Amino acid sequence: MSLHRSIATVLGMPRVNMSLTRGAVACGLRTIDLTAPDTWEFSGFSQNGEDGILDVLCRQLLRPNRYFVEIGAGDGTENNTTWLALVHRYSGLWIEGNRRKSRRCRALFSRLSDGAATVPMFVTTDSVPALMQRVREHQPDVFSLDMDGVDFHIAQALFAHGLRPRICVVEYNASFGPDMRVTVPYDARFRATRGHGNNLYFGCSIAAWRSVFEPLGYRFVTVDRNGVNAFFVDATAVLPAFLAAVRGCPYRESFVRIKGYGHDWKRQWELIASRPYVQL
Repeated sequence: MSLHRSIATVLGMPRVNMSLTRGAVACGLRTIDLTAPDTWEFSGFSQNGEDGILDVLCRQLLRPNRYFVEIGAGDGTENNTTWLALVHRYSGLWIEGNRRKSRRCRALFSRLSDGAATVPMFVTTDSVPALMQRVREHQPDVFSLDMDGVDFHIAQALFAHGLRPRICVVEYNASFGPDMRVTVPYDARFRATRGHGNNLYFGCSIAAWRSVFEPLGYRFVTVDRNGVNAFFVDATAVLPAFLAAVRGCPYRESFVRIKGYGHDWKRQWELIASRPYVQL
């Protein structure tokens, strides 16, 4: 084992063990109501309650293939699919634009998950065809997208090149409010924290995401309780009765930004309203 891999393993294993323990306890404490997504949530490796929501949704799939694709996977210790890889033994791709984080992910998880591979790639619309060649299942059970950037445009490009996930979890920008259909313009060099001012300006609104997914036959399920992620399901991948009964929340403000800025989304929007946007 290389020195880098040894160091990454030594430093990362306590965090992995803590996340597994936290997730197991939180999962066991739930009382699940299949009509109420708030009751599904728990966090093992996910930043919010995504692990729990995905756990319930994956159990509803009619023909699962146990494969995931995650763009913006970090070093694997905090993302939306490590719980699936380690606990449920899913295969898949962890894609991360930060090469240092991608190396750490490979070093830490290559022996913990035989089926998950890491790809060091900052995804642009031009690199989507090359990425799709690395994707083994073009209809993965789970697709997670969190780039803090031009996510809307990347999702459109992936769908245009044949990606058809059964379950999608995508970050929305709560500072854009519940009704505006807007996204930042495409820029292959976009970084939320480099050259674009404060961290309110990135991504797209929840209404913009609905304008992408719903015409493709996806059903909106819910947003998480912390106001970060939205969940969509291919309507043909689960029983219609399940989706018909779900009563998800259509929008929540980001509790982190309310805490950080001391204002609701309307004031946050005022701070960035003069920036360029694509109206959908």
